[in-house]
Amino acid sequence: MLTGSNLKRWKQDIEFALGIVDMDLALREDEPARPNDQSTVDQKAHYARWEKSNRLSLIAMKRSIAEHLTSGLLEDTNAKQVSDKAEVGNLLSELTNMRYDAAMCVREFILKMVHIQSKLKAHEIVLFENYIVHHALNVLPAKFSQIKTIYSAQNET
Repeated sequence: MLTGSNLKRWKQDIEFALGIVDMDLALREDEPARPNDQSTVDQKAHYARWEKSNRLSLIAMKRSIAEHLTSGLLEDTNAKQVSDKAEVGNLLSELTNMRYDAAMCVREFILKMVHIQSKLKAHEIVLFENYIVHHALNVLPAKFSQIKTIYSAQNET
């Protein structure tokens, strides 16, 4: 059950369950062009397989997502889009909830933020570097106030 904080496990479970019964085509491929009168038999068959995979994938996903999370899904959304939206939501949540806890060095902490930023960019969600810098500085504890002051002074000149 996807609750908002277990995306990675949920996605693996969905991909496994659908893959084991060979219904994961809609998760692996974008929607093919709708067949028309000039479409070949193979194109029509491929679209029919994709459409069935998409329908069953959506049913499986909706059954395994907490109800309050499914309310934002549009009816014309396909399974790959649902999976991508869930991943984007998880990445944004992970980024905005990051707090420095001294378990890693500051450099690693900031690199983790930049890594999340690039994953979001792959989903066409652009977060400017200024946002990442300001967010990183804002979540650092008070003992790093000198870094914040130096950064602010550099930006003023």
